[in-house]
Amino acid sequence: MTDKPSAPAKSHGRKAIRPTLKPRELMTPTPDLAGVWKVKILTLFPTAFPGVLGESLTGKALQEGLWQLETIDLRQFGVGKHRNVDDTPAGGGAGMVLRPDVLGNAIEHAMEGMRGNWPLIYLSPRGRRMDQKMMQNLARCDGMTLLCGRFEGVDERVLEHYGIQEVSLGDFVMTGGEIAAQALIDATVRLIPGVLGNQASTEEESFSSGLLEHPQYTRPAEWKGHEIPEVLMSGHHGKIAEWRHQMSEEITKARRPDLWESYNRTKDAS
Repeated sequence: MTDKPSAPAKSHGRKAIRPTLKPRELMTPTPDLAGVWKVKILTLFPTAFPGVLGESLTGKALQEGLWQLETIDLRQFGVGKHRNVDDTPAGGGAGMVLRPDVLGNAIEHAMEGMRGNWPLIYLSPRGRRMDQKMMQNLARCDGMTLLCGRFEGVDERVLEHYGIQEVSLGDFVMTGGEIAAQALIDATVRLIPGVLGNQASTEEESFSSGLLEHPQYTRPAEWKGHEIPEVLMSGHHGKIAEWRHQMSEEITKARRPDLWESYNRTKDAS
């Protein structure tokens, strides 16, 4: 029989400012903001969040309530006196595997009361590789719950029972899913309206049109013998757009033949 959680999950985001004698860090987590995109993270290392997500534009948007983040400590759902969360692999082998009873209780706690389009995702090298299309779809969801694995991974029955989607940062293995989760969140949150401020930024960047982004330049006009291409200084917006598209095509063709082939198929189909 598993123990009940000993402490509430920790939320990050906008805080209402009210008079209080209690230090802010000792206050209870902030309530959900209606209609705001939210991510819940199941992890053994809740203090790893928000991490870099708390900086720059994503951090500002988090504080302003444009999105929300909640960490849920898997250790709270551990078994026994020492709150064990893992056990040896069935059939033998190296490492440890996260237990299904521990994960099941944590997932059900996290998903309780969730409504709408709310995917449950496990960060795993076996999963579909992240791409811009995935981020665009996730940004249109109501929120998502991420499971960060550790050790040798999670009991397969958990993935099957809850229909969990497996998503990969790339074709390599990491010690856990926390860094991959932060990458997934960052790439998704920046697509939420208002986070970047200028919506055109997301429309002109790499992958949005199926191509890699064109080169970027800024002042000074000459640096160490290198000059900004003359067309960019011409003020002729039509020629600038044409040059940028041409550069995107050339870079994509040279660096990512797979994307170039896909781009041409899509262009021919339309």
